[in-house]
Amino acid sequence: MKEVAGIEQVDQGRVLPMAAKKGEDDPNVDRPKKRIFIFLLLVSCVVLVGLAFLAWWVPFVGLANIHPSAPLLLAIALAALVLFGLGGALTLVFTIIRGKNLFFNRRIRGVVIRELFPLLVGVGKCFGISKQDIRRSFVAINNRLVLAEAKKVKPHQLLILLPHCLQNHDCTVRITGKVENCKKCGKCRIKDLVMVSEAYHVPIAVATGGTLARKIVVEKRPKVIIAVACERDLSSGIQDSYPIPVFGIFNRRPFGPCFDTDVDMELVEKGIRTFLEP
Repeated sequence: MKEVAGIEQVDQGRVLPMAAKKGEDDPNVDRPKKRIFIFLLLVSCVVLVGLAFLAWWVPFVGLANIHPSAPLLLAIALAALVLFGLGGALTLVFTIIRGKNLFFNRRIRGVVIRELFPLLVGVGKCFGISKQDIRRSFVAINNRLVLAEAKKVKPHQLLILLPHCLQNHDCTVRITGKVENCKKCGKCRIKDLVMVSEAYHVPIAVATGGTLARKIVVEKRPKVIIAVACERDLSSGIQDSYPIPVFGIFNRRPFGPCFDTDVDMELVEKGIRTFLEP
């Protein structure tokens, strides 16, 4: 439980300060707003109730003429659909709040990843919420569900997946596909990440994009992934990797996106210890 509580720093946005630089863009420092996701989820439920009522009310007159019981049967069917949706939403909210596995957590995670996230992006636009904020909230909610599931695996079943932008831009060593080529000069975080990988005997890989990342996942066949990336790549990677649980850690961007990025090593190491078998 200590490890789970520690790694939830990503979920809560509380990280230990690193060498802060002027103009640093670190999404981990700004608390990922889970309430955005919950708000959009509740709004979607209200919209669902309204649409169900309209779908029942509009044909009411016509259905009554066909058969007196037709409007009642349609109302029962729509009520059952609405109750099912509300029940799933409430189960998801309680799982998020309590941080414990409640009723088919893996299926809930699947619904969030494949169904709710695209829907809530559209709902968020109507309220003027940026796609980046929704993505950050989505990653935080996904992390909460992954931690609630808390699957323990052997070292070779865990994969650390990194973006290529963590490597120093002046480095001429090719580490894509084989991170072990790193000369460990210390100019970027790749050295520290390789050393942590070796210490825990956990596979590590660097991807230059979504296509290569999917290829690496297929080849490695991990049971849990700890991924470091920006909001966009994390949200798409979580969707592409399902049903494999992906715990996302936002990278730091002191020089802007996709250029000499950084990551909190303590969070990475706590993530490894959280998912590894004792």
